[in-house]
Amino acid sequence: MSDVKAVKDLVDKYNAIKTEIGKVIIGQHEAVNFTLLSIFCGGHSLLVGVPGLAKTLLVNTVSDALGLHFKRIQFTPDLMPSDILGSEILDENRHFKFIKGPIFSNIILADEINRTPPKTQAALLEAMQERSVTVSGNHYKLDLPFFVLATQNPIEQEGTYPLPEAQLDRFMFSIYLEYPSFEEEVAVVKSTTGNKITIINPLFSAEEIVEIQKLIRKIPVADNVIEYAVGLVGKTRPKSKEATDLVKSYLDWGAGPRASQNLILAAKAHAAVNGKFSPDIENVKAVAIPILSHRIVKNYKAEAEGITVADIIKSLL
Repeated sequence: MSDVKAVKDLVDKYNAIKTEIGKVIIGQHEAVNFTLLSIFCGGHSLLVGVPGLAKTLLVNTVSDALGLHFKRIQFTPDLMPSDILGSEILDENRHFKFIKGPIFSNIILADEINRTPPKTQAALLEAMQERSVTVSGNHYKLDLPFFVLATQNPIEQEGTYPLPEAQLDRFMFSIYLEYPSFEEEVAVVKSTTGNKITIINPLFSAEEIVEIQKLIRKIPVADNVIEYAVGLVGKTRPKSKEATDLVKSYLDWGAGPRASQNLILAAKAHAAVNGKFSPDIENVKAVAIPILSHRIVKNYKAEAEGITVADIIKSLL
C-alpha cells in the first residue's frame, strides 16, 4: 500500500472510530481527538479533570474501539512498584517464576496517578520511557503498542504526590476535560440511567496501530514549520531573547526540547487525520495547548492575577 493511500485510509478509519466512541462518550470532542492523536504518535497522555467527567470511561471506550488489551491500575498511597510491574515467586519446584503485573498490556489506565508515592510513580514512568521493565535484575520487554493514559484530579491536593516537572515532561499531551454543556449533560443522563447496553466494535488491531505510528513518522515537514515550532517553544522560556513581556512576567520555567519534538510529531498526526500529506503552521497551533500546558510553570503573580497557562500559550501563537 502506498503512503498516500495509507493516509486516506487513516482519515476514513479515524472518522469511523470517533463515531464508535461517540456511542458512549457524549461531547468531549477535543479530549477524544487528542487521546487518539497521542496513540497514533505513540505518546502517553495525562487526562486532567474533576470527578465524573468520564475520564476512565473515555480510556476504556478508546481501548475497546482500538481492539487493544486494556488494564486499569487504581493508584493508592500503599501501592508498591511490584504491584504494577509484577514479582518473582517460588513455584512448587522451588524455582523462581516471574508473574507479570498489570503493566504488561497495550493500554494502561493509571487512575489518579498523583495518589501514589514517588517510587511507584517512577516504576511506571520507567516503563513509559523505555517500553520495558526491570525486575530482580531481569529485563522484560513490553508488548507494542504500549500507552499510558493517566488521570489526575486538579482540585484535590490533600494526601497527594504531585508529579514533578521532569516526570510530567514524559507525557506527550495534557488533556483537560471540561464540564459538559447543558444539552450534553441531558444526553448523558438519558443514556446512563436506562438499561441500554452499547456495543463498541473494534476497528483496529495492535499491528495496524504500529504501522500507523511508522506512517506518521514518515510524513515530511517543511523547515519553516519546524522553525515555527522550535521558536514557539523558545518563547515560553522567560530568560530567552524571544520571550514576550507576558512570559517574563508570569512564568518561572519554560518548555524543553521534548516539547518541540512532540509539537512536530503531533502536528504530523493532526495533518494526517485531516487528509493532509504534510503539516503546516496551523497544525502546530492546533496541538500547542495540550503539548505545552504541562511543560511550563506559572509563578505566584500569575496565580494571584488569575492568568491561566492556556492564556499565555494563546498569546504566543
